[in-house]
This record gives sequence, C-alpha cells and structure tokens, in this order.
Amino acid sequence: MSKRYVMLIDLQQCTGCNTCSVACKQENNLPEGVWWTRVVTIGGNGDDLPAGHYPNLRLDYLPLACQHCAQAPCAEVCPATATSRREDDGVVMQDPGLCIGCRSCMMVCPFTSVRVFADEQPRFALLFPTGDNPSAHRARTVEKCTFCAHRLARGDNPSCVDVCPVQARTFGDLNDSASQVAQLLATRLHFQLLTEKGTEPSVYYLI
Repeated sequence: MSKRYVMLIDLQQCTGCNTCSVACKQENNLPEGVWWTRVVTIGGNGDDLPAGHYPNLRLDYLPLACQHCAQAPCAEVCPATATSRREDDGVVMQDPGLCIGCRSCMMVCPFTSVRVFADEQPRFALLFPTGDNPSAHRARTVEKCTFCAHRLARGDNPSCVDVCPVQARTFGDLNDSASQVAQLLATRLHFQLLTEKGTEPSVYYLI
C-alpha cells in the first residue's frame, strides 16, 4: 500500500514564533524575500495584531504553506510538468528546472500565498548556501514547500517539524493506522482549509 504523508499542526500549541519559517528558509537555501512557509495572525487587522476589544483580546496563529492536496489542481494544469504529485506518498513536488514561469499553478491554487513567484534573479544574504536542499533558484519561476522531500528520502521529518519548540507539528503516514498522525486525527478535533474546493489537503489543523 502506498503512503500518504500528512502534516498536523496543533493550533493550541502554536505560539506564532516563526521558527518553522526560518528553519524552512535555512534548510532550502531560500533567497531574500522568499518564504515557503509563514505564520499569519487570525482575527486581527494585520500581523501580530489581536482580535477583540481591550481587555478581551485574543491572538491566534495559522501556519500556512503548500497543502499538498490529494486532488492537486496545480499538477493538472502545469504545461511543463514542473508541478507533480508523487503517487507513492502524495507529496506535491515543484521542479524549478522545468518551471517556465507561466504561473498556471498559482492561478488554480485556492490557498493564498502558498507559492512564491521569483520575479528577479535570486539574491542571498550569505555568500555560501545553507541547508541540504540542492534545488537551484531561478528568476521568473515558481517555488513552494515540498515537505522537505530531500529529508524524507533519508527518513527524516520536514525541517519545520523537528525544530518547532512547542512540538506543534506532527508528520507521518496517514495510511498507517498505527502512526501518530492517524491516532491524533482519530482523537482530536481538527479541520482542513477550504474543504469545499474538493482538493483534499494533506495539512490538518488540530483545535
């Protein structure tokens, strides 16, 4: 039986520290201004602004990245096969070497800003590459999270999972009933984003 990798994010644990975002940037040697995962504030009128009225304020966070949909419209429309869904584990890949920059994937993706279009030649803050992802970055191409496919290949978790200081992220094979992700989904209330779109996201939010 093939695997179906999923990521669970516990919103009761997430503190909005953005360690996941920084770890992703370092692991994948992302250029300046490029982020594959980010954390947004829910309910407020901007980043790190609470919802409600003083003294009844609430600050909640929602980590966002590619949702690695089982029914991925991006993979269906890509004319260059730069975006594809792996049948053996469900990871939606993005090959910068094949991308022609048409942005068809961005147009059909129902999730806001989970992809980045690198309009200019990549610039890096450091003079040397960081992380273990060998993927090249090119101008006028689309980039996104790949669940750290290079780490999965050697049996490791995505970088964002391992570095979370409050262990808000859990990763594993949903097709394995004994896995931690399967057990958590069986016992915790959860939701997926925009289920009405029919894409079957592989990211679940625990509440």
